[in-house]
Amino acid sequence: MKQQWLGAAGALGALGALGARFAKMVAVVLLIAIFNFMLVRAAPGDPALVIAGQSGATDEAFLARVRKDYGLDKPVTTQLATYLGKVVTLDLGYSYRQQRTVASAIGERLPATLLLTLSAFAISLVGGVVLGSLAGVRAGKASDTLISLVALVIYATPVFWLGLMLVLLFSVQLGWLPAFGYETIGVPMSGWAAMLDKLKHLALPAFTLGMLYLAIYARLMRSSIIEVSHQDYVKTARAKGASESRILWRHMLRNALLPVVTMAGVQAGTLIGGSVVIETVFAWPGLGRLTYDAVLQRDYQVMLGIFLVLSVLVIAFNWLTDLLYRVIDPRIKAA
Repeated sequence: MKQQWLGAAGALGALGALGARFAKMVAVVLLIAIFNFMLVRAAPGDPALVIAGQSGATDEAFLARVRKDYGLDKPVTTQLATYLGKVVTLDLGYSYRQQRTVASAIGERLPATLLLTLSAFAISLVGGVVLGSLAGVRAGKASDTLISLVALVIYATPVFWLGLMLVLLFSVQLGWLPAFGYETIGVPMSGWAAMLDKLKHLALPAFTLGMLYLAIYARLMRSSIIEVSHQDYVKTARAKGASESRILWRHMLRNALLPVVTMAGVQAGTLIGGSVVIETVFAWPGLGRLTYDAVLQRDYQVMLGIFLVLSVLVIAFNWLTDLLYRVIDPRIKAA
């Protein structure tokens, strides 16, 4: 009976902690929404003038009607209250430029951005851990020097320049991969052929976006491996005659991964934001390209919707990082 009560209390405690965490996430999203709204409204430019210019009419009567139709004639506090009310009901508003809802515009572009960022994240994390581990266990040797030098060069290279150089090499010179776009236009494909075509278009932008973070994770993993290699439990394992591969996989890697996972979780938002440049360079039809167009067109509703969605994605990445922490180090469960 006592064990049942303890089990029920533990379940209630876990539900309470989950509810508190969810409430914090909602509060953070609302604060970000308020900050984004005030920041966008403080930016120079009048969307009414943009609409008027596109319509070929710039008289005061037309501008007044546009401001009234889109609520731009109301005080900023009233506009903010209206916007927050829509956010709570998951209504992201209406795009005057695209003449459709913001949710539909974002929903059309979001899969391409998630595909690009998750692919780049996987490339950077896996590549960084592998190369960093190799450099760490061979510290001071030629392979360590080579990996560290390459990582430093990649980190110092502007990402847009790296993308253009990769296009010149693999698309223009070698002709192995397509330079731009999401898929081949005008050629009907299905099944494996369509998937392979998308992977070819994805290769260059994902590799370019992931390279910068791969260099960071490789250097961080190298330092972490070197630090862990001097711990007492590693020395004990060596004294017992364990092989170096077993020591690396069973004793060193899990503890060395913790700083890399922390950095990856923090930089997940930066990775999503960095896709703006990559999507522009490679004409990738994602949220980055949509954001760029919305800024030029002063499409406030689209900008606010994209910023809100990206904020939710960053919070979700941080939550997944916490879960991954518990998998890597079970001691955190008891903390």
